[in-house]
Amino acid sequence: MNKHYIKVARSIQPLRKKFFKHSFTRYLGVISFIGCTGLFFFGEVLPVSSANVTPELLLKLRRSLAKPKYIESNLAQPKLLYTLKGHTGTIKSLAFGPKGKMLVSGGAENDGVIRIWNLKKGKRMGIIRKAHQTAVLSLLVSPDGNTLVSSSSDNTINLWSLNNLKFTRSFVGHTSNILSLAVSSNSKILVSGALDGIKMWDLLQKRPLGTLTRFGNPTYAVAISPNNQTLASGDDRGEIQLWDLKSGKLIRTFVAHSRSVTSVAFAPGEGSPDGISTLVSASGNNRTIKLWDTKTGKLTRTFQEHTSRINAIAIDPTGNIMASALQDGIMLWDLKTGKLLHKLRGHSDWISAIAWSPDGKMLASGSFDKEVKVWQFQ
Repeated sequence: MNKHYIKVARSIQPLRKKFFKHSFTRYLGVISFIGCTGLFFFGEVLPVSSANVTPELLLKLRRSLAKPKYIESNLAQPKLLYTLKGHTGTIKSLAFGPKGKMLVSGGAENDGVIRIWNLKKGKRMGIIRKAHQTAVLSLLVSPDGNTLVSSSSDNTINLWSLNNLKFTRSFVGHTSNILSLAVSSNSKILVSGALDGIKMWDLLQKRPLGTLTRFGNPTYAVAISPNNQTLASGDDRGEIQLWDLKSGKLIRTFVAHSRSVTSVAFAPGEGSPDGISTLVSASGNNRTIKLWDTKTGKLTRTFQEHTSRINAIAIDPTGNIMASALQDGIMLWDLKTGKLLHKLRGHSDWISAIAWSPDGKMLASGSFDKEVKVWQFQ
């Protein structure tokens, strides 16, 4: 019997499309139809026939084809709009103003400075020196546009007036690094997640509201749902907690990752009456991102294609696109299909922070290379 070999190379896309356009459930039929007895599979010759195609062979085929690839999509390739320089250390945090005309960036241990950037001109429009004694770990701008909130490894939360960049108040009570901040869409409730637990604050009246968890439950990430009803938190045990934001009562706890949950974010649910159908969580060291149904706590999708630590994630305002920050670039994903849309490169070092503009037309990235880059979407 004559032997035939199908040579499939990653660099030969037409050949890949010719033989692998079929769904995986039809591969056996395709192989049997062409009657091949050898398959050169990405550099390895594998003997196959209609009689000896094994589950192990099919699994190997599926794993190889599961590697991330770029696809056609309606999302045009973003272009680099600005490179913003001035920080003397790693950019740890980024936040857009509510109208997307302003960007705020926070520096690391040797640069506890907050810089404010004009995005119409691509130039610095303000600076808060000595904003914290150490790294600015998290930043947010209240949705009403009045207050800039910063947190730090110096255990404090500082409030600043965006009108004049003047300091207005400190929230004290944490005794360890404050890693994450979240604010309700009505600018009333501020939540802080730290190594010593979770605290809630009245942002309008500038007073403490209460403590949800204390020592023994280090919290790395917090997020508030778009309808202001649910708080999500991720801890060092790989668990996610869902809380009733109004009462402060725990709704549900479930194990999300085998290692620390380093990021959480809500994706607005299209057509969902409460708008919070999906929660996104990331475990940086595990290089894994997962999507969860918040009503049932069930896993709906897993992204395992990341090739390095995931330092940050951000969901665009539509809830359709997710950005993940890695060592060598930013990956843009379609949340509904799980497809990789684009990979952005431009930084010369690890990307440490990312943020979407409120209209979804810009994405900002900060890096260990001390630069902030702003990407524009057509």
